Amino acid sequence: MAIGGGETMAETTPINVEIVRLSDKPNPKLLFIPTASGDSRSYYQSVSEHFLSLGCESVEPLYLLDDDMTAEQARDAVLQCDVVYVGGGNTLRMMNIWLRYNLPEVFDEARQRGIVLSGLSAGSICWFRYGNSDAHKFTSGSNKLIKVSGLGYIEALHCPHYDIEVHRQADLERMMRQTPRLVAVALDNGVAIEVVDEQYRIITNGGGGKARRAYWYRGAYVLEEIPADDAWRPLRPFFSKSHRLARA
Repeated sequence: MAIGGGETMAETTPINVEIVRLSDKPNPKLLFIPTASGDSRSYYQSVSEHFLSLGCESVEPLYLLDDDMTAEQARDAVLQCDVVYVGGGNTLRMMNIWLRYNLPEVFDEARQRGIVLSGLSAGSICWFRYGNSDAHKFTSGSNKLIKVSGLGYIEALHCPHYDIEVHRQADLERMMRQTPRLVAVALDNGVAIEVVDEQYRIITNGGGGKARRAYWYRGAYVLEEIPADDAWRPLRPFFSKSHRLARA
């Protein structure tokens, strides 16, 4: 479950309810990974309170900036939970830190075990092949957006915060011109794409946010709204530029 963004946990409640349901457990154990936010303790408190209120048995943090953490401990934490939820922040830094702990391999194993993988902003970019990232904002204060590599579970480029961070819109057009092989998934705040068994659907918080597919095709930039009607659709045609989506 990849969420385009949200200013508060409550803003994405309907999506988070679905994340809990996906675990197939009445009271799942959730692991929160706040690497992108620099292991923010206050962020963890917000996530913990929210998901406990949705029925999770426990919400534990995985702090990877802690020098005492080992790769084996990180692996155990991921594989012993029912749901992984990755928080927002600096995507580039997060991906680099994850490599130190061999987390890409661990997440591969988690997928095979049926553990739910989810997250917001940086925590949604990570599941895609690439992401439209504001990582430089956290280091230099620059608004320049960059293409960051993710884990590639969804073979597309992802742009979060498409509605509220309007500078991403023109930049996505530029970035996709330089990424001709792929389509992009652009999500507004309060909107998520859910992928299960090679099918997908769009879920929203009911606030009017949208999901869009973006790509260059025969010299023109195409931006299509992805229907958000709860219907499951096959994922493979979604990646084909010649495939036209049903009208939203």
